[in-house]
Amino acid sequence: MKPRITWKAALLPVIGILAFLIYLYLFDVDVVKIIETARYVDLSIYFVSILFVFVDTFFYALSWQSLLSFLSVRLPIVNACLYVWYGTFIDVIVPAGSISGEVSKLYLVTREMPGTGGKVIATLVTQRLISIGTIIASLIIGVAVVSAERPITGLPFGLTLFFAVSTILILILFVVLCFKEAWMRKFIDTMVGFVNYVSGGRWDLTKAKEDAIKAVRMFRDSMKEFGRGPKTLFASILFVAVAWLSHLSIAYLVFLALNFHVQWSVVLLACSIAIVLPARGLPEIAMVTVFTLLGVPAEIGATATILTRILTFWLRFFLGFFAQQWVEIQSINTSANTTKA
Repeated sequence: MKPRITWKAALLPVIGILAFLIYLYLFDVDVVKIIETARYVDLSIYFVSILFVFVDTFFYALSWQSLLSFLSVRLPIVNACLYVWYGTFIDVIVPAGSISGEVSKLYLVTREMPGTGGKVIATLVTQRLISIGTIIASLIIGVAVVSAERPITGLPFGLTLFFAVSTILILILFVVLCFKEAWMRKFIDTMVGFVNYVSGGRWDLTKAKEDAIKAVRMFRDSMKEFGRGPKTLFASILFVAVAWLSHLSIAYLVFLALNFHVQWSVVLLACSIAIVLPARGLPEIAMVTVFTLLGVPAEIGATATILTRILTFWLRFFLGFFAQQWVEIQSINTSANTTKA
């Protein structure tokens, strides 16, 4: 795995930007006013929000590391942070609902510690479930608080909420399949049959099928282990909650930097919906839509969204790129030293 920034990878973020600009044009948001608003941002507060990007990543990595340690997979916190950044970079250049980032973390850990694949999958899915649970709670709290103050209407809001809930349900369905071995076997057989049909039977997927079933069994056993370790789960949930609060703080501080007071419930709802929309341009559109529907002036909402996404998307992307380069260089050096020895 040696991902590179190709023109195809760079094209995806560009498409997202264009989609966002088209959205602003269609809904008559003045781009000139957005630029004018951004000129008066309080840089001291904005730079503080940058720190929360690192706090968010650190506690998310700490949550993952605690789960790995419980299953006797000893990964240093520095490596956990680097792998989380690495996964963020892969998510951008190979967009697949953040699954590509999880696969890259699985690859990195198993490359360093072979034979731990099932345990790593269990930690990744468990952490994702914890994250999804946190987001569901945020959506419920956000909708409840905002609805108590004002009615929520609008087709764009309904669509973004629909996509968010659909993504959550797909992940829950995956976990249910893992615990129902007969269902999972049937699902794997169906996927193998589909691939054989598409490839004309040119690929021998027998070993891949056996490996998939073995990984699912190891995953299920690891999940049962977590059930016997409530303290570990509680610690992981706590770390994810701190990471999520840090993520929300970024958007809230951006509004403060724009000298605009916004309620936490509004930020909570907008960020909860945006974070589960992986397609380029959709998170930005969702945030502006929610902010506007909840009383934030369009230009302020759009400016805050752009400044927030610079930190939560573009800054993460470049930090992830440097982490990917560092990890791969270290891997090459380690391999070279092993060969010499």
